[in-house]
Amino acid sequence: MPLYYFNVYNDDVTLDDEGAELADAHAARAHAVKAARALASETVLHGHLTGSHRIDFVDRDQALVGTVRFDEAVEIRP
Repeated sequence: MPLYYFNVYNDDVTLDDEGAELADAHAARAHAVKAARALASETVLHGHLTGSHRIDFVDRDQALVGTVRFDEAVEIRP
């Protein structure tokens, strides 16, 4: 299975040095969305959300596969 790394860009930059073996890029995006939701929920508990925070997911060679912004990971309803 392919190995993907999930680098978080929020108030800090956290580079993933372990990665996760996932079936394909679609599974990697789903993993990134779940992680973005978890991280966004922590900031919402503190009373704010920065939509431009993001998770970049890259392959074994560190080539960018995709990006999930925190504001894309949730549906914001009025």
